[in-house]
Amino acid sequence: MSTRLPPLNALRAFEAAARHLSFKKAADELYVTPAAISHQIKALEDHLNVRLFHRANRALTLTPVGQASLDKLQAGFNQLIAAVEEMRSFDTAPIFSVNVTPSFANKWLMPRLYQFVAKHPDIEVRITASTKLVGSKTMSLLQDRELVDVEHGNIDVAVRFGSGDFPGFEVEKLFPGQVAPLCSPLLLKGKQPLQKPADLAGHTLLHVDPIYQIQQRSYWEIWLEAMGLTEIVDPVRGMHFNHAYMALDAATNGLGVAITHTMLAASDIAAGRLVIPFQKSLTMDFTYYLIYTQETAQSASFMAFRQWLLEEIDSMNGCD
Repeated sequence: MSTRLPPLNALRAFEAAARHLSFKKAADELYVTPAAISHQIKALEDHLNVRLFHRANRALTLTPVGQASLDKLQAGFNQLIAAVEEMRSFDTAPIFSVNVTPSFANKWLMPRLYQFVAKHPDIEVRITASTKLVGSKTMSLLQDRELVDVEHGNIDVAVRFGSGDFPGFEVEKLFPGQVAPLCSPLLLKGKQPLQKPADLAGHTLLHVDPIYQIQQRSYWEIWLEAMGLTEIVDPVRGMHFNHAYMALDAATNGLGVAITHTMLAASDIAAGRLVIPFQKSLTMDFTYYLIYTQETAQSASFMAFRQWLLEEIDSMNGCD
């Protein structure tokens, strides 16, 4: 007897015919003709030099060797199916989709993301950046209780700037809304050293224009008013940007003094590219929030990402 395995199609034909005790039902299951089933089984019998079926009066019964081999053959096919499904699951591993605002991506997430990837190489992460989500003009994320981005479709978790009012979703506050002026350390010395708030009159203000209806005034207007400096420093003059990361990049290049959430500048401050010239910050009502669905909260990828995110934030707070 040959030790070479018979064709897989012939084995499948035998298993189906033996299970149904019918060539016709086996043919229907395998989308071939009864004649094809009969031909494959005959070829299998010739290959093995055994008879697998008794054929009499249109009745089909298994021979002893056919009956003895059926259970093991079915177990083998089940193992084969399980192996293929496992291979397929690796090929189609779900992507964990994270959608964040451009400034959060640029100034906070990207300088740290390598740590998460190194810690969780099994999680395939997709990062997209935008400020708007499908649904509403007031930043509501609710659409059939799914988190959906205008450009990128369904997402697993979002980081958004706002007041924390995102109906229908789980919401966690990530940072206190602490805002302060930021500048290059080069501005602390020179012809017009920046030593006290009133010295801002001799420097260019870098503005982040409000991008949401919820925030009507710029941070410079709010901060200078709180410091009692609006008569000395014009709160609207200077350069204007529509994203905080652009204003911060301009500040690192010495173009002026920016004002935004200090957590966005944490990496630049740690690297010495930016400093907080005055220890006079304000706590605003609006800050960054983690937003997700109850369903997403059960996933292992989300739990790993959330834990890493909160640990990074805690480590920042520990350095304050």
